[in-house]
Amino acid sequence: MNNHTSSYAFLSRPSALTRGNVTAEVTQALRSAIVTLAMPPGSSIDKSLVCAELGVSRFPVSEALARLQTEGLVDIAPQRGSTVSLVRLSDVREYMLIRKGLESEALRVLIGSHDAGLLDELRENLAAQQATADRDDAETFHQIDIEFHDIIYRSMRFTRIKTIIDSARANLDRARRLIITPRRLVLTIAEHQAIFNGIVHADAVQASRAMRAHIDAVMIELFAFAREHPDLFADGQTLGADSDSFPFG
Repeated sequence: MNNHTSSYAFLSRPSALTRGNVTAEVTQALRSAIVTLAMPPGSSIDKSLVCAELGVSRFPVSEALARLQTEGLVDIAPQRGSTVSLVRLSDVREYMLIRKGLESEALRVLIGSHDAGLLDELRENLAAQQATADRDDAETFHQIDIEFHDIIYRSMRFTRIKTIIDSARANLDRARRLIITPRRLVLTIAEHQAIFNGIVHADAVQASRAMRAHIDAVMIELFAFAREHPDLFADGQTLGADSDSFPFG
């Protein structure tokens, strides 16, 4: 991945900027570019080019970068400017452990008490996953993958759990996009199918185990990728070859 961005044509220019929402619109445009890896980890951010592309002054861009700094997506250094922050494996590890515990236990609550339409929603989602994988549409697949998990939470109406997970989504999404390959798409569908089968058969143990295995598999691939590309991670050089970097199982 290049460490210099010469063009910002990928930025989504707001269709209508109104006073009071300019900074929010700029923040969203930059956040989307960072999360989707259009602006890769470690790349420099040229404020002048961002201003020109979005048609705004430097003030909302500076404010947007400050907001993204608090989200852990941007690093701002005096005299050196702004850069897209490297992904922190330690943060991803912690957030994925939280997801693993919450999602696997939430399935135990779901089994036997879910809405009548849940299975139909999940079937449709799995079919959409397969369709996007068949045409190798990784970005759409990623969104449908997120929706698979959101369907489960909506069914349980566990809004606080969803809020906790969503709060960590930006950096998690960056990490997950780094390992999206045709092979990972196929594996994800199989892992989701195992979760679905547990729900269909009202087997809380199977569904919970499948969810834990799904998250473990993602982390195993992420660690392997980080060892091959440590420069994309703030703490990539500290990742050893040990098999217990994450509490698997």
